[in-house]
Amino acid sequence: MNLDLTGRHVLITGASSGLGRRFATVLAAAGAKVSVAARRTDRLAALVAEIGAERAAALEMDVTDEPSTIAAFDKAEAAFGPVDSVIANAGMNNEGLAAELPVAEFDALFAVNVRGVFLTAREGARRIMARKAKNGRVVLIASIGATKVLPGLAAYCGSKAAVMQMGKAMAREWVNRGVNCNILCPGYIETELNAEWFASEGGKKQMAGFPRRRLMAEGDLDALIVMLCSDAANGLTGGVFIADDGQTL
Repeated sequence: MNLDLTGRHVLITGASSGLGRRFATVLAAAGAKVSVAARRTDRLAALVAEIGAERAAALEMDVTDEPSTIAAFDKAEAAFGPVDSVIANAGMNNEGLAAELPVAEFDALFAVNVRGVFLTAREGARRIMARKAKNGRVVLIASIGATKVLPGLAAYCGSKAAVMQMGKAMAREWVNRGVNCNILCPGYIETELNAEWFASEGGKKQMAGFPRRRLMAEGDLDALIVMLCSDAANGLTGGVFIADDGQTL
């Protein structure tokens, strides 16, 4: 099994914090060049300094905007050559009961979580297919909310279910065009988005309901994300990988 990513160039959205940041450091450690994209460029600069400018490049990118997405890919390829792997990780969450959630917040969430994933994956796949490459990788980051109801998160769950099904459809379209597309559905990992909640009484009660009564460790997705970007994933496309420490059991 070859998990060496030397020679690969991975573009990662939502890389200024959380899972995106972790993915960047792990993939770079596995040998890949990483182009890290987000709107918060000050944080990206710190990440590039940590990894090293010879292995990482920062991209200002608004995933909801097609020209911004295209420009970011152009900049990435100017820095490190063709992008052969894409991790569409950028996402957001708006808590609120379905009957009470303002439509503007619903639209903003779907713009990032669904439109942004679509634009990112499509642009990467277009470039891989245009070069007639045979080992392209696209990984869409969904959530256990794609398959399990998370109370008070109707819009979020809907967006992640859309990502899951969209990824399977993309995999079918690209199956003979050199692009493997897979969907990763993580469970709850403590990040900036949820740290305050899990420190609250309600969050502690939710965590107590997990079979192992804990959040996932930061590194629990490391091996899986490397594998999905590697030659070891040659036979994997259209897969939905639920990695949740048993939280949905």
